[in-house]
Amino acid sequence: MSRAVTLFTGQWADLTLEELCVKAKDFGYDGLELACWGDHFEVHKADQSYCDQKRELLAKHGLQLFAISNHLVGQAVCDKVDIRHKNILPDYVYGDGNPEDVQKRASDEMVNTAEAAKRLGIDVVNGFTGSSIWHLIYAFPPMVPEMVDEGFDDFANRWEPIMDAFKDNGVRFGLEVHPTEIAFDIVTAERAVRTLNGHEAFGFNYDPSHLGYQGVDYVSFIRKFSDRIFHVHLKDVAWSSNQVDSGVFGSYLEFGDNRRFWNFRSLGRGNINFEEIIRALNDIQYSGPLSVEWEDSGMNRETGASEAAAFAKGVDFETSEVAFDSFFAE
Repeated sequence: MSRAVTLFTGQWADLTLEELCVKAKDFGYDGLELACWGDHFEVHKADQSYCDQKRELLAKHGLQLFAISNHLVGQAVCDKVDIRHKNILPDYVYGDGNPEDVQKRASDEMVNTAEAAKRLGIDVVNGFTGSSIWHLIYAFPPMVPEMVDEGFDDFANRWEPIMDAFKDNGVRFGLEVHPTEIAFDIVTAERAVRTLNGHEAFGFNYDPSHLGYQGVDYVSFIRKFSDRIFHVHLKDVAWSSNQVDSGVFGSYLEFGDNRRFWNFRSLGRGNINFEEIIRALNDIQYSGPLSVEWEDSGMNRETGASEAAAFAKGVDFETSEVAFDSFFAE
């Protein structure tokens, strides 16, 4: 199928976009997925001239653009906002930190992101939704089901108007299913879709790394949501097959700590079965990019990003248009 292999720029925001363009092309990437932080893509500056300049910069380096991602602002839409959010949000979104005001500004910024995507000439924005009920994930004190219902209702009330704005702009939103979001596995992803009444602008930025270590069938996810896989992240993760000191929740240990049950790894160095993912993507006729989100605390990122580009291109293959035994039917 020869899908484009792109690099998500979120982990490279310490570099200017031009610096990263040079490196990404040298690493072997076909394009970039621009993060809406650093100088890579700044939504509040994104008039038509700004968007044209970004496209021209990528084109100058022979790089394509399929999507932008605004995970950090999206997180604040449904979260119970606290001081942590100050570290991830633009100053003009965080403001004085009043939670309700932050959530409103974050919602407005997500609408602005859809409008900016339209000016860029792309139709996918990836990101997070946040969640007002993530803290209820472990049911003690005993869970009150109405509290979970209220959390999904809150998600609908905040995100349905945003999704309407996305639809009006011809842009789709790809939620990266992930712990701390309203959807973090197949069951909650199904509920999120139902809660938005199957809104056509709402779907997923598929990333197997956040599902595998939880024990979720990350290949089945592709087939269950075949019409809502708007974008694909390739990211690997390794988890222990032996008993360790830390569990799936991470034990407050930093990424990379060898006591953790799981850690993100460079592509091909973890437990994710990418061949089965490609077969499933072929089955659903996904033709969008394969975007490498490179994270590996134990590896030089330039070595890893170059290796990951080659791995992604090597693992991708076209589906067959004929049955291998069709000769015998003639």
